[in-house]
Amino acid sequence: MTWLLVVAVVAMAGVAVGFRFVGHDPSIWHADPLTTDRTGRPNDFLAGPAGAMASEPDAALAGRDLPPRELLFLFNSIASNAPRTRVIGGKLDDLHVTYVQQSALFGFPDYISVKVVEEGDGSALAIWSRSRFGYSDMGVNRDRVERWLAAMGG
Repeated sequence: MTWLLVVAVVAMAGVAVGFRFVGHDPSIWHADPLTTDRTGRPNDFLAGPAGAMASEPDAALAGRDLPPRELLFLFNSIASNAPRTRVIGGKLDDLHVTYVQQSALFGFPDYISVKVVEEGDGSALAIWSRSRFGYSDMGVNRDRVERWLAAMGG
């Protein structure tokens, strides 16, 4: 019985190490949330301006009274300070950036693509947060986006 426990612990450690070193190819993961073609699996969350997105968003995001660049810089200040999160694609100057955030225990990667569009006198965010592995994310992507938006002030 002890050897079975040792094998299980070693296997879990191997999985955790493996996910931490998986590559994050921007040509695959740096996606445009406005034009994305969703998989239909319950492991993503899409939010953005109503009527501006190719796929039906899970949440409509209202425009803000900020210039596009300023809005993305505000979002980036929240995302960049989130634990285990870094930019893997795009540039702030292009108003389109993709981040990867890895889970604390196993290092599962989630990708968060953000694009800013002009809306009226201000701008709006389009955000697609999705898991790379698994069928369901148990609401992790929705929670992340809602938490980051709340940190921005709504």
